[in-house]
Amino acid sequence: MISVVIPVLNEAANLARLLPVLTVEAEIDEILVVDGGSDDGSADLARRLGARVLIAGRGRGRQLAAGGAEARGEVLLFLHADCVLPPGSGRAVVRALAAQPAAVGGNFRLRFDGGDAFARWLDGFYDWIRAHGVYYGDSGIFARREAYAALGGIRPIALMEDYDFTRRLERLGPTVMVETPALVTSSRRFAGRRPWRIVAGWLWIHLLFHLGVSPERLARIYNSARRA
Repeated sequence: MISVVIPVLNEAANLARLLPVLTVEAEIDEILVVDGGSDDGSADLARRLGARVLIAGRGRGRQLAAGGAEARGEVLLFLHADCVLPPGSGRAVVRALAAQPAAVGGNFRLRFDGGDAFARWLDGFYDWIRAHGVYYGDSGIFARREAYAALGGIRPIALMEDYDFTRRLERLGPTVMVETPALVTSSRRFAGRRPWRIVAGWLWIHLLFHLGVSPERLARIYNSARRA
């Protein structure tokens, strides 16, 4: 019933934790790992752990689009490799969509694994923006197959592919949020960065996106900010 799509680039350690959890979920019929050129054995490990491996051009947007095009399930669930998906998550997605037949998709309530004050602030911030219909790929976006097809899928753009897709998904119809179990995501991308810079950069990228700046240019700005 559910096809899971996971874009990866050198994520062997995380796949070793995530894939065994997915393979025992009765509602998950297919796991697609889309490799963007890993050199740490991610693709071979994924095959050994029961996933179907696709090779795509590097870039999360390209990889997600490639996986979505190949997925065969009634529901498509897009996950990041560094997330922790609790047992029963597949069943929770099926129940949430069954309870609201008009829903076109949705996501999970998100929690960050960092133990600091910023991680806890992010937990509350992500709850607040989700109440306003805003959410991202790290929260485990899912969509009914027909809704995904109607939208033309995730666009293979260099940055903001998840935000772009969820904006279109929200306009297509009502969505649901799976509150329990929550999905846990890694705080590793925030390591060594000042919280105010992270938030300011997030706001700046969104402003530029809505002003029509190209995803390629946004990606250069974003990567430069992360290095700084």
